[in-house]
Amino acid sequence: MSPVTAGVLQLLALIAALALAYRPLGDHMARVYTSEKHYKPEKWIYKAIGANPNAEMHWPAYLRAVLAFSAVGVLFLYGMQRLQGSLPGSLGFVSIDPDQAFNTAASFVANTNWQSYYGEQAMGHVVQTGGLAVQNFVSAAVGMAVAVALVRGFARSRTGELGNFWSDLVRGTLRILLPISVIGALVLVACGVIQNFAGIHEVGQFMGGSRQWNGGAVASQEVIKELGTNGGGYFNANSAHPFENPTPFSNLFEIFLILLIPFALTRTFGRMVGNLRQGYAILATMGIIWIGFTALMMWTEFAHHGPAFDVAGGAMEGKETRFGIGGSSIFAVATTLTSTGAVNSFHSSYTGFGGGIAMLGMQLGEIAPGGVGSGLYGMLIMAIIAVFIAGLMVGRTPEYLGKKIGTREIKLAACYILVTPALVLCFTAAAMALPTPGNSMTNSGAHGFSEILYAYTSGANNNGSAFAGLNADTQWFNSTIGIAMLLGRFLPMVFVLALAGSLAEQKPIPETAGTLRTDKPLYAGLLVGTIVIITGLTYFPALALGPLAEGLAS
Repeated sequence: MSPVTAGVLQLLALIAALALAYRPLGDHMARVYTSEKHYKPEKWIYKAIGANPNAEMHWPAYLRAVLAFSAVGVLFLYGMQRLQGSLPGSLGFVSIDPDQAFNTAASFVANTNWQSYYGEQAMGHVVQTGGLAVQNFVSAAVGMAVAVALVRGFARSRTGELGNFWSDLVRGTLRILLPISVIGALVLVACGVIQNFAGIHEVGQFMGGSRQWNGGAVASQEVIKELGTNGGGYFNANSAHPFENPTPFSNLFEIFLILLIPFALTRTFGRMVGNLRQGYAILATMGIIWIGFTALMMWTEFAHHGPAFDVAGGAMEGKETRFGIGGSSIFAVATTLTSTGAVNSFHSSYTGFGGGIAMLGMQLGEIAPGGVGSGLYGMLIMAIIAVFIAGLMVGRTPEYLGKKIGTREIKLAACYILVTPALVLCFTAAAMALPTPGNSMTNSGAHGFSEILYAYTSGANNNGSAFAGLNADTQWFNSTIGIAMLLGRFLPMVFVLALAGSLAEQKPIPETAGTLRTDKPLYAGLLVGTIVIITGLTYFPALALGPLAEGLAS
């Protein structure tokens, strides 16, 4: 079997698995977020934190709860890292430096999981499991809660109430993320992923010296790292490490976990607004972009450009032979079109165009299918922009799901789509203009510029993957990327929740003959075009200086 055929078959198997899980999981999540019943463990949590799960919140109160919970998470995780040297189970590792502790705390709370450290050489068992793994769960649940709040904004009318954040947070964690993670962890252990609390031990002699490895609760963290579109690995090699991702099957299963909830949330959206076709339209838009990017990445990486590529069967530098080009390309697209950031290969070693495709996937806003929760609300923002453009073309007030898209709604949507590009481009420009940050580049020229552009694209979009050629463990990058991650996560949430509150206050508009049908293929095509054009106009000059220049020169 040729490598190309193997890659295509993996993609088809992945699509089939996602299709089988789409309906039951999507319906289950809709029931979770619309149920009025509270289970006993949930009641214990509400009592412990002093929350009333039945109290409805308007968008300012919902936002305050999101920000307060996340702020406590940053402080808690920062404190754990600073005290690591005094904690049990630290494996002898010292406390983390202040700038790196801030970067890591911001990263995991913001669902980014950018890592400027070697996991197996810096973090002990307590920080890994009690700090980082916990944030993998709750940061994903926060994203899902905000998405559900926006969906309620479309579904409700003549009220500003968006539900209860604490109820959405707890239910998302206990009823969705935790059960799937338990099953997924068992599958990963069966595949060979380690799960223990072993200390540091030598595993043999290599090149005249001994090699040391430490164990860890890897399978339980790996599953939520992928399922929650987090991405932070137990080891520096991330999902290229055999302890995290040992076989081609585990590789495909981890890609399945990455895409599972973001795609299924479109079904949840359709259920909650009472129109499944609307969910299918969003699903189709996500699917078209994802499949298109995957096909383009595979074509780019399989293309032969000389004798070395002919012998290897494609661009194999930086890729694991057990995954091949097909498995690596599918993983790279899945992780950059979502906010996952996990890598099973090193994106810096991809072809010029291949690295550009990975970068462009993040710059789209990670909406195809995007992160857990963030992908859905990002796509719905783009859907509002698309109906606004359609309304301008026909001279009609835009409507979406029976809600009028007026001046306030468009301003909020515009602010949402401007925040992340502003962070990416401003921080990249500052890093290139100042003398010190440029010293962290491993490469010069277009590829060196791509390293820095990729780093801020990954941070501000809450992705977390890296080109792996940039030394980001400096005070400049730890601080600025940390700020970019926090602002890139929580500023857009402000506009999303304000938009949800504005929509929920409106009364529904009856559908007429002139209403744009947003559940038809024509609208899905318009939405895809809107996404591509907005991203292209925003990032093309920067891409031309980096991956495009490198690809054309190769």
